[in-house]
Amino acid sequence: METIRQMTDERRFQLLVEAVTDYAIYMIDPEGCIVSWNSGANRLKRYTADQIVGKHFSTLFSEEDQKEGAPAIALSMARSQGRFESVGWRMRQDGSKFWARGILETIKNEDGNLLGFAMVTRDITERRAELNALTESERQFRLLVSGVTDHALYMLDPNGIVVTWNSGAQNIKGYNAAEIVGRHFCVFYNDEDRLADVPARALDMAKQHGKWKAEGWRRRKDGSFFWASEVIDAVRDEEGSLIGFAKVTRDITERRQAQQALEKSQEQLGYLRKMEALGRLTGSIAHNFNNLLMIVSGHAQTVKTLLKNDAKGSRAVDAIEIAAKRGATLTRHMLSFSGRRQLNPETANLRTLVEGFGWLLNSLITNVQLTILIPEDIWPVAIDTSELELALVNMVLNSREAMPQGGRVTISAENVRLPDDDSPKHLSGDFVALRIIDTGSGIPAEVLPKIFDPFFTTKEGTKGAGLGLSQVYGFAIQSQGAVGAKSEIGKGTEITMHLPRAAAAAAELVVRSDEESDGAGTADGRVLIVEDDPEVAEVTAALVGQLGYEYLLAHGADAALQVLERGEKFDLVFSDVAMPGAMDGIGLAHALRRLYPGVPILLASGLTSPDEAAEVEIPLLSKPYALGDLRRAINQLLSRPDQTREGNLVRFPNKQQARKALHPDSH
Repeated sequence: METIRQMTDERRFQLLVEAVTDYAIYMIDPEGCIVSWNSGANRLKRYTADQIVGKHFSTLFSEEDQKEGAPAIALSMARSQGRFESVGWRMRQDGSKFWARGILETIKNEDGNLLGFAMVTRDITERRAELNALTESERQFRLLVSGVTDHALYMLDPNGIVVTWNSGAQNIKGYNAAEIVGRHFCVFYNDEDRLADVPARALDMAKQHGKWKAEGWRRRKDGSFFWASEVIDAVRDEEGSLIGFAKVTRDITERRQAQQALEKSQEQLGYLRKMEALGRLTGSIAHNFNNLLMIVSGHAQTVKTLLKNDAKGSRAVDAIEIAAKRGATLTRHMLSFSGRRQLNPETANLRTLVEGFGWLLNSLITNVQLTILIPEDIWPVAIDTSELELALVNMVLNSREAMPQGGRVTISAENVRLPDDDSPKHLSGDFVALRIIDTGSGIPAEVLPKIFDPFFTTKEGTKGAGLGLSQVYGFAIQSQGAVGAKSEIGKGTEITMHLPRAAAAAAELVVRSDEESDGAGTADGRVLIVEDDPEVAEVTAALVGQLGYEYLLAHGADAALQVLERGEKFDLVFSDVAMPGAMDGIGLAHALRRLYPGVPILLASGLTSPDEAAEVEIPLLSKPYALGDLRRAINQLLSRPDQTREGNLVRFPNKQQARKALHPDSH
């Protein structure tokens, strides 16, 4: 048997060609006739050697290619260039077609004379289908990307140069493809980010970790900015080499604004809840403190009568009374903050009121210039004027503390109409904005949100109780308005109160005088004192007795009714409002009006809540009260028995008490 080694080169080459089945390999003479045919050609073109050898190779071309002269062109190009490569449809014997890649090369002898051509053809139909599918997929992807208008989708080369640009990118950033392709993507960043090298660091992070995400301000073509959410992905080839970056940018300005609005609303809600909780706590403290002050001031007034001729003792009692009055001022501030101090709103002209009060404010801030700038056409406001005066004192004193070396305080006011969507604390309507502006040291940003909190103070030691601005806050809120502050270190502070416009014009201020004596007397009559706290009851009894009245103590509403049921007669019932048990002072008053309509009733309270209550006309003394206050209240009731239902308005602490008042039979 002949071995490969024993074969001639020609024989070995012939066997090699015959063994190749994936390629059609055949020879063509100079005229284009087929002179050899391998097994691969037999498989691909489905002609046997006997069927095809001797025929012109154009037989293997489609009719379209034959009409266009493609076979002749192939031979001509191969002759002139030594090689011709083509891709196109080729025909099988059965008439079917396949997509082929053919290479036609010339064969020459040693003298360079053309002997013929070698033709190698490969069936690439499947590969063409794959390429077509890939091309279609890429086309569809390009259509998809270009059709996205709410996302900027574009490619960057490894250096950050923009190489593709979709319609969403043009829509969001304002550049068309011709204006931006070829430029570095840092053009979308603001100057601060470019100086901080943010674009380069973003690409570096994406290169290292595969992805980079961020939010921030990005620049449009027209110079405007939008809040963007962007993602940069590193794109690598099959070998893992970086070929660029894919960048996706969204304009989320509206979402960010909505989120900020929600956060602001939640912050305001949290602040209001905090202030409400502090208000309840502060009101409870004030109520208990008022009872203690009632004991102190009541006993002081009794001792003062006993020590009338003792100069040293009188001075000591005066000091006690001064301390009690200071304590009463603190509780007034606390009740104002908590919204439980009963206000007496009236229509007032701020210009007249503030300018008339200016002399006192000037006396409080020596070494500080006070300027009042309130126009004549300022709207009237519905406020408790005494509480406003106290608020002005508190704010001006705060300003003075911020200007130890002197400065200027300006009080101004203007008419404002607050719309629903742009107002402090969600106010809307007509308001007067009253501003107190100083040139002091300013308030640090971390301290500013706390300045209206009760007991918060930045003053050293015992210089401040931390209730001044709390009273301002409580007064503004209880007046159906709002208060806010803004400040900058070294540039002073501005506090603005929005006070509601009154429906009617302000009346002229009337100065009332009271010439009644606060001393003891020799009045006649019998008083039933209803008080659950034994110490407060003792003080109250002492004061009533000091006025010359007989009295009987009842420790609670039920005890008082039992005394009256026994048939005992009284000229007046003097009761505390807040008492434990099923019936408090309000309930007792209504029960007495049903059962004993001829008996005058006087109430005392250290705490009233106007926010949730119905209004019922019952005379009321606020604790701690002076002996003169008690004398006037009793004299008014006993001297005009036909008008016992007139007097100060009582506001119930809660809805349950209001229901008791309106439906007394339900007790």
